[in-house]
Amino acid sequence: SGIFFPDKLSILGNGMVIDPKVLLQEIDTLRSQGVEIGKNLLISQLAHVIMPYHRLMDAAQESKRGDRKLGTTGRGIGPAYVDKAARTGIRVLDLLEGGDDLTDRIRFHLEDKAHVIGANVLTVEAVEEEYRGYAERLRPFVGDVSAQLGQALKDGKLALFEGAQGALLDIDFGTYPYVTSSHAVSSYASAGLGIPARRIERVLGVTKAYTTRVGTGPFPTELLDTEGEKLRARGHEFGTTTGRPRRCGWLDLVIVQHAVQLNGIDALALTKLDVLTGVHPIRIAVAYERVDTGEHLTTFPASLKVLSQCRPVYIDVDGWDEDITDVRLRSELPRRCLDYLNKIESSLNVPIELISLGADQVQTLHEWTSPAGWSIVAQR
Repeated sequence: SGIFFPDKLSILGNGMVIDPKVLLQEIDTLRSQGVEIGKNLLISQLAHVIMPYHRLMDAAQESKRGDRKLGTTGRGIGPAYVDKAARTGIRVLDLLEGGDDLTDRIRFHLEDKAHVIGANVLTVEAVEEEYRGYAERLRPFVGDVSAQLGQALKDGKLALFEGAQGALLDIDFGTYPYVTSSHAVSSYASAGLGIPARRIERVLGVTKAYTTRVGTGPFPTELLDTEGEKLRARGHEFGTTTGRPRRCGWLDLVIVQHAVQLNGIDALALTKLDVLTGVHPIRIAVAYERVDTGEHLTTFPASLKVLSQCRPVYIDVDGWDEDITDVRLRSELPRRCLDYLNKIESSLNVPIELISLGADQVQTLHEWTSPAGWSIVAQR
């Protein structure tokens, strides 16, 4: 969303894999709606590129998994990271340099992946021509992110880093193998942008007022009844990329506490609080109980076998019926709504400093002061 502010620099870091076709479509769409995109966009020359064979690989591999599907978006992200780790990937820099080296790389991948995507499905010439066109259009935006961002921070400028996915989708710390193909924890911001870790001054964790998940994978508090359907409908819970319905359940503080510890979260942003209006009672998972051993767990287990034996231990909080979408200060929220927020804060020992009561900007309440000395007050 930073691209809507022409005086701010929006950066795509080296930790990303970028589909140039999708990115350029987004740029064209925004420009057609009057959004200025020029010197306010910087793309890392070291970011890896999603190629058409990555998308074909993604679809073919997911299809072969059958009942063991991971629930990928099918956009080629995983296969692109595989090539990056195998040191055969194509970076934005490689795309811009072009030449025989790019031709040879494309040929290598089409031959190497033919047993999965099929022979002669793509041609070297067609892929190269398409991506050379993308390279020329993206060239004005490409640069050395590490150097420019590092200098900006030295000059005392402020930066907001936004991580992808969520803590439980992290390749190491998530519900493996039902995870994404990169790191989704706050510490990866430094590696994914090329800046020292000490530059990260404050971490704001984002969680909904209830829990959702897209695709397959464990979900201890999932609601498979009308209550879950109600949350999905009222919260418009459908995947942004795939359009798939999200699975919905009660807020799981075991998961949130896990995310707090992994990310060093200083404060929380709680979204979609308004969706819970009229729900009675509201349940919060504060621990797990293993049905096979009776063991009481307060930390998130790494083993999916153990997790499959866990059932949530709930506390119930009285719900509220008042419409909260027009509230502009936290103190003006209904008492039972405040009780819900207070229970979350006391359980996690982390303050909630941002609360979303709707999709409109003025429906976001926030009051905090950062160590850097800047402050934001509630919008009225």
